[in-house]
Amino acid sequence: MIVVYEQDLVEELASRPSMGEAVQAGVDLIDLWPLTDASRLRNDARYAETLQVRITRILARIMTGQDVTIPDAEYVYEGAEDIPGRPQDLVDALLAANDAYEGMVGGAAQGQSGKLVQAARTLQAGWSQEETKATCDLVDRFGREVTPEGEALESSSEQAEVGRRLATSMVALARLAKALHADADQAVKILPVLLYLNELNERMGIPRVFLTDDQIRRLLGEAVSKSVQDLADTLAPLVTAEWKKHLDEVVWDPEEAKRKAKEDDERKSREALQAKFAHVPEDPDKPPVEL
Repeated sequence: MIVVYEQDLVEELASRPSMGEAVQAGVDLIDLWPLTDASRLRNDARYAETLQVRITRILARIMTGQDVTIPDAEYVYEGAEDIPGRPQDLVDALLAANDAYEGMVGGAAQGQSGKLVQAARTLQAGWSQEETKATCDLVDRFGREVTPEGEALESSSEQAEVGRRLATSMVALARLAKALHADADQAVKILPVLLYLNELNERMGIPRVFLTDDQIRRLLGEAVSKSVQDLADTLAPLVTAEWKKHLDEVVWDPEEAKRKAKEDDERKSREALQAKFAHVPEDPDKPPVEL
């Protein structure tokens, strides 16, 4: 699975201390599969839907420079082509983001470069001919070396393997950002690549990742001005947070959540009652009362 031409770098990144928590979060999440519980299957499907909403919102925010909201993204995800009171260019950006998101899903690894170019056109990423060729060459190379048979890798929850696969995704981000000359001021250039990287993760059997627009710009600054190691150190905790969120949403049990909420309410009521009477001196002759 390891990218042959950068095997040493992948191994180095995978073993960095900053990667430990992210790798463990990946192991914990991957260990849940295959899902068989109906509630967890529903939760995971809901997570996938909300992830698309969250990602397309961020794409549209970067494309337009406007304050795209979650309700905006939800309306368009659900099929709206206009939103009363909202700028049409914002809605059009969300429509394009959803088209690009869905267009990148699935297919053979060797066909990803064509999908990537289409996503770049859809998102109006502004790639030059030279940048397009360099990016496609890299994506085709990753396709050949990461999934040489064109089929997705078998999922693995073995720590070392999860670390290598995550490190491979990080190397891909660094190399593609440089090929595109993408920086914080040209964040729109990297948007198709972020969609591709989530598909690469899917093909490598590790979970998808979510980044905010501010995080994307910060990472692009590091991809251009710092080392791949620095980029990995910055990205690792962001991956950890998303993979933990994914796990929490999959295992969420509404009945258990209701029970815990009730216990919390009762605890807070007891604490408030105790605080209310904390100034009242104890009567040594009064029998104890349990609150």
